[in-house]
Amino acid sequence: MPSQSKASAPVSLLCLITALTGGGAEMMLYRLMSRLDRTRFRPQVVSMMELGPVGEKIRALGVPVRSLGMRQGKPNPFALVRLVQWLKQDKPDVMQTWMYHADLLGSLAAKLIGDIPISWNIRHSDLSGQESKRLTHLTAGFCAKLSRWAPQRIVCCSESARTVHAALGYAVEKMVVIPNGYDLETFRPDSAARHAIREELKIPESAPVIGLVGRFDPQKDHRTFLKAASLLHRDKRGAQFILCGEDIVPQNGTLMGWVGEANLGDRCHVLGRREDVPRLMAAFDIAALSSSFGEAFPNVVSEAMSCGVPCVVTDVGDAALIVGETGLVVPPRDPAALASAWRRLLDMDDHTRRQLGLAARQRVTERYNLPDIVSRYERLFEDLAGRVTLSDGLVRQG
Repeated sequence: MPSQSKASAPVSLLCLITALTGGGAEMMLYRLMSRLDRTRFRPQVVSMMELGPVGEKIRALGVPVRSLGMRQGKPNPFALVRLVQWLKQDKPDVMQTWMYHADLLGSLAAKLIGDIPISWNIRHSDLSGQESKRLTHLTAGFCAKLSRWAPQRIVCCSESARTVHAALGYAVEKMVVIPNGYDLETFRPDSAARHAIREELKIPESAPVIGLVGRFDPQKDHRTFLKAASLLHRDKRGAQFILCGEDIVPQNGTLMGWVGEANLGDRCHVLGRREDVPRLMAAFDIAALSSSFGEAFPNVVSEAMSCGVPCVVTDVGDAALIVGETGLVVPPRDPAALASAWRRLLDMDDHTRRQLGLAARQRVTERYNLPDIVSRYERLFEDLAGRVTLSDGLVRQG
């Protein structure tokens, strides 16, 4: 049992993450740090690799952020030594690790200095075949063996992640599902933004807009999206398409080759990385997820739904569970099915499609509202620190 003075002090929390460059896990960590109750918690963040833009955003919240200086694909034993030194100095009450490599490194460091309660955070739902990097696959397999003794809890961001990792041999009795949470004040319907974005891109008000937000990566499968866009374009429906994300730029020869093959001309807007994604999404009539593998709980789906935009998603990770009856689900790598689903939504009258979007926002409000998700993390951390008994409310099913 903690002493009375210890029990009344804020929980010292160290979050260790692989990198802070801008993926879904990094953004969920940022959102968690932005809402964590500072009267109950004293957080700090350590990145194994570079801090990146998300690291700077977290630092701007007043949360200490440090880097171990590791490089991708290059194991560095000195990073373990440095982490052990920091843990000895800071003596955190709880460590929350994010993603496989951090799960492994954090567990080794925690065991080297004694019993720091540790919780892992699993962000993948598909490690099959050649789609995942070999080192990631090996690390996940090693973590499966470690899971019996290293972590006290294993947070899965989706039901699909829990199912897949239980099959890999992870300790299922330690798993809890805490999905991602979203700020419904930031992501919201915005008619002024819709008008401004269309004006910026010279898109007529009457033209339906289909958008995809995601970095250029085989996982996101932009080629399937563009093949589907080509099929829809042949119907002469006047649809326009917006792509944005890391390396989604006119200088990307591969991407622009696919745009050329789709014969979309100036109907496809390639915007690169944007800092105004909520405004951009508010301009969509349909949001798309064309990913072919690897997603667990894709942020862009819930973000678009929060903006009141109906979604068409591929059946990867928990995407189908997220949209429920407010969107359409198609098989991965099937351009014809994707284009057909877009047609179904475009065939609806504006009022019906708008009501579907509002139902999507309500679904996020009920299931993935950020304050509720942060509260579940807070209960987890306090439980690991010995401050409370783990509540049954920590895990919410489907």
